[in-house]
Amino acid sequence: MTPRPALWMLEMLTKRRIPKGRFTIAAKHHITIAEIYETELVDIEKAIAHYEQSADYYKGEESNSSANKCLLKVAAYAAQLEQYQKAIEIYEQVGANTMDNPLLKYSAKDYFFKAALCHFIVDELNAKLALEKYEEMFPAFTDSRECKLLKKLLEAHEEQNSEAYTEAVKEFDSISRLDQWLTTMLLRIKKSIQGDGEGDGDLK
Repeated sequence: MTPRPALWMLEMLTKRRIPKGRFTIAAKHHITIAEIYETELVDIEKAIAHYEQSADYYKGEESNSSANKCLLKVAAYAAQLEQYQKAIEIYEQVGANTMDNPLLKYSAKDYFFKAALCHFIVDELNAKLALEKYEEMFPAFTDSRECKLLKKLLEAHEEQNSEAYTEAVKEFDSISRLDQWLTTMLLRIKKSIQGDGEGDGDLK
């Protein structure tokens, strides 16, 4: 059975006027639709739109944790689609929202790390300024492995030293395995050192 009949029914449900107090149900419908678009129909733009709508509904119910989960999906996909400013805004927003929460603040460093990588792809100076801002906002970020990696990468980029860049990434990966998203972003930055995609095209 194709996903389209179920998708059509869900989309009809989400177009109805949603009474306040039932936003959570609407949010879950939008997540289901988003998941169909991302895994079965592979239409990431539409998946993003539904995750954004879900986040709005969760915010309406003050379910900030659930809203953040949806927004982080949006940010990850936006960065993959080279919509870096959109991704940066979300990562910074979620990072700022979580850094003062004792249960969530450990995750804030990951969000600031990802925001800085998006800045880095666009412009090295932007990344430096963003890193300074994140350290000022969230002092615990300074001692994180993510922050230390960023500083090494910025130095390697400034010197156009591809080997130093790769070595810093390998050292980080030996302790904290890089996922596919981080690998993709780090490769995009590395290509700007090598120039127009020249070189070996990996992080080995």
